[in-house]
Amino acid sequence: MKIYNTLTKSKQEWKPLEPGKVKMYVCGPTVYNYIHIGNARPMVVFDTVRRYFEYKGYQVNYVSNFTDVDDKIIKRAIEEGVDADTISKRYIAECKKDMEGLHVRPATKHPLATEEIDGMLEMIQTLIEKGYAYVAADGTVYYRTRKFQEYGKLSHKNIDDLQAGHREIQVTGSDGKEDALDFVLWKPKKEGEPYWTSPWCDGRPGWHIECSVMAKKYLGEEIDIHAGGEDLIFPHHENEIAQSEACNGKTFAVYWMHNAFLNIDNKKMSKSAGNFFTVREISEKVDLQVIRFFMLSAHYRSPLNFSADLVEASKNGLERIVTSVEHLNYLLENGQNGKITAEEEQMLAEAEEFVKKYEAAMEDDFNTADAIAALFELVKYSNTHASGENTKTYLKKLKEKILVLCEILGIEAEKEQDCLDAEVEALIAERTAAKKEKNFARADEIRSQLLEMGIELKDTREGVQWKRI
Repeated sequence: MKIYNTLTKSKQEWKPLEPGKVKMYVCGPTVYNYIHIGNARPMVVFDTVRRYFEYKGYQVNYVSNFTDVDDKIIKRAIEEGVDADTISKRYIAECKKDMEGLHVRPATKHPLATEEIDGMLEMIQTLIEKGYAYVAADGTVYYRTRKFQEYGKLSHKNIDDLQAGHREIQVTGSDGKEDALDFVLWKPKKEGEPYWTSPWCDGRPGWHIECSVMAKKYLGEEIDIHAGGEDLIFPHHENEIAQSEACNGKTFAVYWMHNAFLNIDNKKMSKSAGNFFTVREISEKVDLQVIRFFMLSAHYRSPLNFSADLVEASKNGLERIVTSVEHLNYLLENGQNGKITAEEEQMLAEAEEFVKKYEAAMEDDFNTADAIAALFELVKYSNTHASGENTKTYLKKLKEKILVLCEILGIEAEKEQDCLDAEVEALIAERTAAKKEKNFARADEIRSQLLEMGIELKDTREGVQWKRI
């Protein structure tokens, strides 16, 4: 397996720190509103990475935080006349609903920034003692960026050319910086804001320190993979490296993975452009299973364009897979009992070649686009190499191959068994009888009646199949 490492700007052979285990940290959202469609991409991408590792037999410790203290949360709380905790708890709950809709599994641990303050105070104190941080006159604690010799190694920026990070938290007392590039570890409280007591001043943490502390506490001083959107490379992940490696004296993360941006109709998503959509808004129009499938239709390091046409194409592609599984289920109802035949064994061996293509794609830096192409080949093979004359054993094994590959992608290809009421079953039976009697007018009349009832019929060589529409 090879993984593209942002740190080295190259694909590297996968080698875990501990055999059979993966320690993985993924930066989570700041919870001041519903998550937007851009937030969803890293959630879906790295959930899929986790699923593939588990498929290969690894034990994955997957940690993803919620930033529940932040300027945006405080601003929202003031606007609503409630405390910040009310806002963060509300949107953590809503985020989890959207994650469930996207089939993003809960992390091994979802730590909250507000519950890890003691660890942050401890790490900041260590950085001060080691000379990597200093306290300004107003109690603000800054990190000495230039003291960390390798600063810029992740973003591949020269420190002399750097300006303050575009997502750096603005703080009072910035005149207290020794250097313009120094960033905040702890900041004094403001009127009406939540705060904690520290040796330096009553205040709250800067943004970057929380992830360094959480990764260390729940995964250890050295981790296998740190991941997130490419917008986090600088300054957030760069600053995490500086904090963690200066404090611990060890390499923080071996592999750094970053997904590319998601655009809307070839334009950068923004509220001012009127193309800013939350996952909740989209879920009212499109099944989130389709959105997940769409998210995986391109390689995670490639920009992804969200448009109605591309989403519709994903919907149709997903339907092909679901229909194929439904067809196999229909065949299983009428399949032959008995021992699997030599011919069927050969067909399963041929089908396994598509599984190998899928695995090869996933092991080449998790190329889900090529993996999905291999899955489509397997579906096509299934459609042409399965019939009511096959044994149930063969049909089950063929279906299982499809379902396993879909499970890695987080796609539910097999819908719960649906039952028809007696009236609909009677109409289908009457239509079958009408066709035998060559009363095609009545057969067409019943088909139209069923369509109005939301039941679509399909005549196949194995008999009549139906689905709800």
